[in-house]
Order: sequence, then C-alpha cells, then structure tokens
Amino acid sequence: MKAGIHPDYREVVFHDVTSDFKFLTRSTMAGGSKETVKWEDGNEYPLVKIEISSASHPFYTGKHKIVDTSGRIDKFQRRYAR
Repeated sequence: MKAGIHPDYREVVFHDVTSDFKFLTRSTMAGGSKETVKWEDGNEYPLVKIEISSASHPFYTGKHKIVDTSGRIDKFQRRYAR
C-alpha cells in the first residue's frame, strides 16, 4: 500500500441518540464535531452521533416507530395534501 493516501483507521464510539445506545468499533470516521467520550475501559475515543442503529431500527427491534429527523413526513404531507 502507498503511504499517506489512506485515512486513519481507529477506534470510535458510535452513539444512537434515539435509544441512547453506544458501541465501540473501528472506523475511518473521526467524529462529526470533535467530541470525545470516556469509554468503560477508561480511555477517551472520538464520538460519532447517529440516529438509527440496530438498537432502534424496526427490523431488529420488532417494533414499528416513525423516526422523523428532518421533517420529511411534514414535507410529504404538505406536498400531497388535498
């Protein structure tokens, strides 16, 4: 592999904000806003906030709930209102 052309591959904590579920994994993402979080092992890792994960997705939970994060449902209803 060429040196200097690949992104850093490091440990990152992903935080599902809808279900308050966090998990530690490796990723090339550095974190959206330079936030860090102290993990169970005492180390600090970059934090990446996400809206849907296996803890909140209907396929994995078996519960149907509507997650409207950016007003998509309201926009659809206004567009196709009769």
